[in-house]
Amino acid sequence: MSETMTIRVGERPAALGALGTYFDGETSAAQPARLRIEESQAALVIEVGGRVILWPLKNIRRVPDQALGDNLVLALAGDPVARLVTDEHRIAQRCPNLRRRNSHVKRSKILTWSVGALASVALIILVLVPKMADQLAEYIPPDGERALGETTLSQIRTALSDNDLVPIRGCANVDGFSALVKLQERLQKQSNITSQITVHVLDHKMINAFALPGGHIVFFKGLIEAAETPEELAAVFAHEMGHVVSRDPTRHALRSAGSIGVLGLLFGDFAGGALVLFLTERLIDAQYSQRAEIDADVFGMDMLENAEVDPGALGAMFQRLLDKHGEADGTLAHFITHPKLSERIAASQTRQAEVDQTDFVAQPLLSDDDWAALKNICSR
Repeated sequence: MSETMTIRVGERPAALGALGTYFDGETSAAQPARLRIEESQAALVIEVGGRVILWPLKNIRRVPDQALGDNLVLALAGDPVARLVTDEHRIAQRCPNLRRRNSHVKRSKILTWSVGALASVALIILVLVPKMADQLAEYIPPDGERALGETTLSQIRTALSDNDLVPIRGCANVDGFSALVKLQERLQKQSNITSQITVHVLDHKMINAFALPGGHIVFFKGLIEAAETPEELAAVFAHEMGHVVSRDPTRHALRSAGSIGVLGLLFGDFAGGALVLFLTERLIDAQYSQRAEIDADVFGMDMLENAEVDPGALGAMFQRLLDKHGEADGTLAHFITHPKLSERIAASQTRQAEVDQTDFVAQPLLSDDDWAALKNICSR
């Protein structure tokens, strides 16, 4: 608490000498002041506006980093706002603690406020934003959802390009895309999918595939080249369809946009330049919840089995990529999510073992020529 004392004019000590300017911190007005040292009370006497204020000398602090020439800017310990400006340096000589830190707020309070602020931000980003995103996703019309996906895809193509003016190329080799459509139709034929699915292939070496809002599924050339059989590619395709059916991309996009919007307000990136790039990375490397990943895996294996494709194909591709690249390789970040990749491989192998105990017979997905064309879908 401040030790400032106010004395009515009739009670003030004798005439004052030095001059200064006093700021009470409550108004912006600069108030002329007369100053003297009161020896009996070891205090600086400040006469301003018809009243007298006493500042104990031991509690006077010099405010650092003030560009006011030869003037002193003084403050009172415990008072965060009041300031006194004077050119009388003899006052400073009488203040024994002039250069001591003016900590009017205890560090424990600052720490408490900081922790509280961080907790509030965490509550907004981790709890409130996801809940609002899940509710809002239910009210987005299909056309709006598809427009969101198209806009996001455009941002992704620009962000991944080496030339800011030319987006990364989409692969559209006629024979290759025809083979991809055949694979898609085979998967969807026996499954009750009402969602509109639009497939895109980007000419990028990343080993990845992901779904966007509105039924957009994106493959990178690197993933198609890494797949050794049509069944492995179909397994990834079916998994991403599972995310589309559950509308996971829409919820994830809304959560990410809401979270980075909060961060933008905190850090001042209102134009969203850096945040758009962050959102792009979040959507490419979508880390869905454990439940969403398990559901997409199960959906994908059901779809494979319905299409007369071995449901263990997903685990087979994961295992081969894991053996070749390892868990830490950045190209597998999309697939290495919780639950652990090893658990997802084990689940796929278990499902395949169950199918093998029945009269299930897998049928080829594509001819050798179609598969070769699909592998070269990015050729010009």
